[in-house]
Amino acid sequence: MADGIARHVRLDDPTARVVPVGPPQDVRQWLAGANALGQLRVVEGVDWQENIGRITEMLHHTDESPAVLFDKIPGYPAGYRILVNALGARPRLALSIGLRPDIGVWELVDEWERQLNNVVPLPVETVTSGPITENVHEGDDIDLFEFPTPQWHKQDGGRYIGTGDGVITKDPDSSWINMGTYRVMLHDRNHTALYISPGKHGTIHRDKYFERGEPMPAVVLVGLAPIQFLASSLEIPNGVNELEWVGGVVGSPVQCIRGRHTDLPIPASAEIALEGFLHKNDSRMEGPFGEWTGYYASASRLEPVFEVKAVYHRNEPILLGCPPEKPPYEAHRYQQYLRSANLRREVKAAGVPDVVAAWTHSVGGCRLFNVIAIKQRYPGHARQAGHVAAMCRQGAYLGRFVVVVDEDIDVTDLNEVMWAVVTRSDPERDFDIIKRAWSGPLDPAIEPGKKGFNSRVIIDATRPYEWRDKFPPAIGPEPKEKQLTRDQWGWILKQASS
Repeated sequence: MADGIARHVRLDDPTARVVPVGPPQDVRQWLAGANALGQLRVVEGVDWQENIGRITEMLHHTDESPAVLFDKIPGYPAGYRILVNALGARPRLALSIGLRPDIGVWELVDEWERQLNNVVPLPVETVTSGPITENVHEGDDIDLFEFPTPQWHKQDGGRYIGTGDGVITKDPDSSWINMGTYRVMLHDRNHTALYISPGKHGTIHRDKYFERGEPMPAVVLVGLAPIQFLASSLEIPNGVNELEWVGGVVGSPVQCIRGRHTDLPIPASAEIALEGFLHKNDSRMEGPFGEWTGYYASASRLEPVFEVKAVYHRNEPILLGCPPEKPPYEAHRYQQYLRSANLRREVKAAGVPDVVAAWTHSVGGCRLFNVIAIKQRYPGHARQAGHVAAMCRQGAYLGRFVVVVDEDIDVTDLNEVMWAVVTRSDPERDFDIIKRAWSGPLDPAIEPGKKGFNSRVIIDATRPYEWRDKFPPAIGPEPKEKQLTRDQWGWILKQASS
C-alpha cells in the first residue's frame, strides 16, 4: 500500500483563498472556504482498505484536527476523492452555516436556535441540468465500485459508501419530502443495503410503501454540501423538507434536477447521487457496522435491498465521509452545538419557563447524557424540565440520562455538572426513572433481541426549591463571569501551552 503524502491544499482557482459569503452551497465552495481558513489538508496515495479509516479515526479523536481531502487513492483515478472530518472543528462548522469562524460557543448555539425558529423554507427550484449531470450511468453502466469507498472499521461487514450522506424519500400520503442520514453498505455493482433505525422519518416512509406492497423510491446523496449534510443529520422541525429549509438558511432556493426514475429532487450541485428503489421482498445481510455509541451494538441482520437505477456524479467526484467512532467523533463535535440549541428550543417550546441553557454532551454521543439549566421559579420546575427534555423529539431517541441544574452551573463543563450531581442531589429524593422509552438496535446496554425500549434517569441536581435559600453558597464565578475571564485572559492559557 502506498504511503500517504500530506500537503497543504493548493487550488488553481484564485477564489480558493477567499472565504465564501454566506453558507457554501456545494462541496467545492466549502473547500475553498476551509482552505482560506487554513483548515484543510490534502493527503495523497492512501489506501481505502485500511488506512483512510485509521487516519479518519485519528482525526476524529484529536482536538482541532483539520479536514482532510484524500486524493490519488490507489486503484482509482486521480480526482476521485474523499472528504473527511469536514465539520470536526467549530471554525469549519461556522463556515458551513455562514457564521464568522471565531464565533463563541453560546453565540453559535443562540444563532442556530434562531435559525430553527425563524428560517422560512424556500421551495426547491427545478432545473434540467447541473454539475451532477456531468456523468449519468444507468443499466449495465452502473458500477458503484467506481467510487473509492473505504473499509472504515476493520470489523465492518462491508464497505459503507453512505456515512456522511442524505437519503431523500417522500411520504406516499402527502407531498412531504424528507432527507435523513442513514448508513449505506455496498452489496454489488448496483445494490446496497440501506439501514434506517426504528422511528426515523425514513422508516415511517418505508413502512407506508411496504404496507401497500410497493417499493420505496429514494435518492442517496453520498457527496453533498456540508450544510445539506447538517440538515440531514439533525432534528429539523417535523414535516419540514430539509432541502427547502437549507434554501431558507442560504437565502436562495436549492436548485434540483428531477430523478429520471423516481422524480425525487436531486441537488444540481451535489457530487454523487444514487437513485433507485428499496425493496421489501429482497433482503440481504447488512452489517455489522461500528456505530456512534462506540460499539457494534446492532450486529448483522437481513435488511431490505436498495436497487440503484441511476448514478449521477460530477467530474472528479468527492465522497463525503463521516464514519462513526467512539464518542466524541466528528459528528459529536458539531452536534454538541446544534443539538443543544434544538434541545433548549424544544424544552422552552413545551412551556417550561426560564430555561437558561442546554447541552447534549459529546461523551454520550449528544444523546445519552443531556443537561438543562434553569432558574427555578416554583416547586416541581426542575422535574418538569427534566421530563420534557427526556421525551421531547430531540431528547427522546436513545436517551439515557438527563441532569437538571441551577443557572450557576456551566452545562458545557462535565466536571461542574457532576459536581452539582454529587453535591445537590440525593438519590432517594432526586432520581426519577422513565420506563419503556424509545430505543433501538444501536443501544449497547439492551439485551440483543430486546432492543425496542430502554429506560431514562432524570437527575434533579438543583438546590431543593423549598430550602434553596439555606443551601450553602458555592465558591467561584458563575458561567457568564467565567466566560468574561476567558475572553480577557485566555491568552495566558495559549501562551502556557505553546
